[in-house]
Amino acid sequence: MTYLEAVNRVLIRLREEEVTTVNQNSYSKLIGTFVNDAKRMVEDAWDWSALRTTLTISTTTDIFNYVLTGSGNRIKIIDVINDTSNWFMTYKDTHWMDNAFLIETPPIGSPQFYSFNGVDANGDTQVDLYPIPNGAYNLRFNIIKPQPALTTDASNLLIPYEPVIFGALARAIAERGEDGGLNSNEIYQLYKQSLGDAIALESGRYLEEDSWTAN
Repeated sequence: MTYLEAVNRVLIRLREEEVTTVNQNSYSKLIGTFVNDAKRMVEDAWDWSALRTTLTISTTTDIFNYVLTGSGNRIKIIDVINDTSNWFMTYKDTHWMDNAFLIETPPIGSPQFYSFNGVDANGDTQVDLYPIPNGAYNLRFNIIKPQPALTTDASNLLIPYEPVIFGALARAIAERGEDGGLNSNEIYQLYKQSLGDAIALESGRYLEEDSWTAN
């Protein structure tokens, strides 16, 4: 479903005229904002398969800090693999890394551990590696990467669209007040039911993942 289609689905439920572009008028732009707000809520509720991707780092000798280019700062890590040495890497917290680098003399070799270290100027996540690489190693970061905010009419929504529509509709009704139709609490319950149904369908493929949050 496109951004424009999602906005029109919400407008129809509000008994408003459909638009030919999200930016057609101030109200359609507001609904577009609500669609993006709801999209973010739905994204945060579950590790959707459509948002799963892999980012790769190729290390350089004596360099321990790397940027996950294109990651943004809302990613979730599924796992990290040192593809060259054929092992899973282990997360370590900041205190552990500080001790390893500042108090002790860090060794060099094939990276076994990683830790997050802020973001770069583009807003992409940075990671530190330990031991410090002594050559070129290919590291695979399997992640959940939320979709950027929808901005163009033709932008495709990657996650299930129904809970996004109900989430945006609940916000729209709360913003303008009750108008004789369903109230915002009733719509919010529909949102939660729709979200739960979508997660139940998807979780059949990921039986090891059985918890979610309705924001």
